[in-house]
Amino acid sequence: MNFSIQTVLENETYQLIPLQQGDFESLYEVASDPEVWMQHPNKDRYKREVFETFFQGAIESGGAFKIVEKATGDILGSTRFYDFDEDRNSIFIGYTFYGTKSWGKKINPQIKKLMLDYIFQFVDTVYFHVGKDNMRSRTAMERLGAENLGEHEVAYFGEPSRINILYQIQK
Repeated sequence: MNFSIQTVLENETYQLIPLQQGDFESLYEVASDPEVWMQHPNKDRYKREVFETFFQGAIESGGAFKIVEKATGDILGSTRFYDFDEDRNSIFIGYTFYGTKSWGKKINPQIKKLMLDYIFQFVDTVYFHVGKDNMRSRTAMERLGAENLGEHEVAYFGEPSRINILYQIQK
C-alpha cells in the first residue's frame, strides 16, 4: 500500500482527523445515545463496555477518523477505511456513525465525498457494509449511487457476525 488510509481530510466545513486513543471520551459522548445505534447491527454500542470494543477495533484498523465540525470543534461521529485488498485494488469505507444532532443535515454525503475523492486516487473500487435493517444508511448508499451486491455476513471486531448488505462504488 503506497498511500495512507489515515490522513487528514477536509472541506470548508468538516475535517476527518485520524482517531487516537485520547479521543475515546469525546467520541463516546456522541456514541452513548441509544438512538444512534437503533438501526445498526449491534444495538448495544451505546453501552460503554461495548463501545470500548468498537473503539479498540477502530484504533487497530489504522484507518479510523473522528468527524469534526470545523466552526465549533465538535466531534460529530466517526468513520473509517478498512480491509484494503491490493489484488482487487479495493477498500472498504464504513463503521460510520453520527450523533443525532447531525442527522438530516446532509453531512454524510459530504464526508463520503471527501473519502471517495481521496481514496479513488489509489483504488478502483470502494465497498461498504451496511446493516441489513439499517434503512437510513441503505438509503444514504443508494443516494450516493452505490450498487447493492446483496447480503453478506460480516464479522465485526469483538462482536458477533451480522448480516449486512454489500454495496460498491466504482471509480
